[in-house]
Amino acid sequence: MATSQRTGVPEPLDFAARDTPLQSADRLGAALGLEAGRLHIKRDDLTGLAGGGNKARKLELLVADALGAGADTLVTTGAAQSNHVRATGAAARRAGLECVAVLTERHPKTVAEGNLVLDDLLGIRVVWTTYSKQRTNIDRAIETLQDDGRVPYEISFGGSSPLGSAAYAWCADEIEHDAPGATVVCANGSGGTHAGLVAGFGDHRRVLGVDVGGLAGLDALITQTASSAAELLGRPEPSDSLQMETSQTAAPYGEPTDEAIGAIRLAAETEGLILDPVYSGRALAG
Repeated sequence: MATSQRTGVPEPLDFAARDTPLQSADRLGAALGLEAGRLHIKRDDLTGLAGGGNKARKLELLVADALGAGADTLVTTGAAQSNHVRATGAAARRAGLECVAVLTERHPKTVAEGNLVLDDLLGIRVVWTTYSKQRTNIDRAIETLQDDGRVPYEISFGGSSPLGSAAYAWCADEIEHDAPGATVVCANGSGGTHAGLVAGFGDHRRVLGVDVGGLAGLDALITQTASSAAELLGRPEPSDSLQMETSQTAAPYGEPTDEAIGAIRLAAETEGLILDPVYSGRALAG
């Protein structure tokens, strides 16, 4: 097994998450007033782990580190319909590990639908909590596992630690190869994708994040994580300052907005591209 998080970046596992296509989107670009050839979409919805998405790249590194540390159970957290939790459960199963997820419940009677159905299918053991007791219940879950003789490994919210984010520095390399000098627009939930891209490009001006309202203090968190990810990879400290669009934070996190729904329809009608209302829909709206 390669080196652990404490001594460097481990060799990533292979969840088929790398070298995703960069596709032209001229019809959508025209609708946005862009010339042909200006707009492309990095298809990280095709990363090949339980429905795809950006978490697969991060988990290739994080689960490798967990295995290097001798862990047998992944412990993570998120909202009730967390994409990250669903992907972490799938990654755990690919690696022969168990998964415990501490989920924050928005409503007393959360319906088992969407990702909650997939969480159950993947055998994730769910612990329900409130936002105010989230950290307490994560610690309690870890202690319980240790008391049972298990070896837990905690994966942070969204997998957006410096190590997890480092995977998106390699994604930046892919983008730079296919579209040199491009500026990347991404949704910002926990900020790890943004931070990793900045670490890869070495320049904050190359990435515009659209804050979807999921986390307070995101600016400072992304800046610090980008710096730490670059250091882990032996890359230069990123230059310039964070680029963030905040127009999509007026509505509560996860609540569909008219702007996001309009953006989703535009992407579908121009490119046959299916976005979601929480992240990519708000990103396009921004």
